[in-house]
Amino acid sequence: MRRALRIIGEIGLLAACALYLFPVYLVFVNSFKNRQELYENMIALPGKFTKEYYVTAMKKMNFLKAFSNSLIVTIVSITIIVILASMTAWMLVRTNNKLSKILFMVFVATMLIPFQTIMMPLMQVMGWIRTNLHIPMLESLGGLIYMNVGFGASMAVFLYHGFIKSIPVSLEEAATIDGCNKFKVFWKIVLPMLKPTTVTVIILDVIWIWNDYLLPSLVLSGEKLRTIPLSTASFFGQFTIQWNLAMAGLMLTIIPVIIFYLCAQKHIIKGVAAGALK
Repeated sequence: MRRALRIIGEIGLLAACALYLFPVYLVFVNSFKNRQELYENMIALPGKFTKEYYVTAMKKMNFLKAFSNSLIVTIVSITIIVILASMTAWMLVRTNNKLSKILFMVFVATMLIPFQTIMMPLMQVMGWIRTNLHIPMLESLGGLIYMNVGFGASMAVFLYHGFIKSIPVSLEEAATIDGCNKFKVFWKIVLPMLKPTTVTVIILDVIWIWNDYLLPSLVLSGEKLRTIPLSTASFFGQFTIQWNLAMAGLMLTIIPVIIFYLCAQKHIIKGVAAGALK
């Protein structure tokens, strides 16, 4: 009986995995088809696997430029988020007064606010800053990075806060007695111990920032500033859609994330579990 239940469970799990991966399969096989093959049967394998549509898609997307823009935005945003959020969480935990508790609750509360409710006021404020203070918050990668840091800080502070509470204060006191100032205590004692949570924050933010379309579409409009998702949208016109090229562009978009996920997957469960337990 147990064996039968286990087999049924495994079959159900395989079916669920196949159902989940089916959209990826559709994108992959249709990225090699011409329009006739695509409209005849979307599920069937292509008659010939060719890189023609990928080459065309890369040229139309200006892939290398878009890839470099996405890479810059992702790396810089995550670096700033990790440094600032870990410092903030550390100070909130160690001060442990009413003000720090209120500030932490504010960070948690901002996680509940949908971006769609604030995107228009946000663009108005950023436009005012650009016009009156002459700071290029719009039409610049720097402005996009600044906003990514703001929207990503809350979750990072929340994750770091739970982990730092488990770090014994005695370790920091011992380092202080040995001559370390606050700066050295954080960089040499606290931050290395935050590795599991840092890996979790990096993984979650890479997936979010790399795939984000809405915020970059509001901030960036110039072709040279486009990120990967914005470049992919160029295949979806008002009256026509080049589905085969669009599928090839989508595959080019998700391949870097898949590679990153495969390389970092062993840290995901470990980091999330460590943060939850702490």
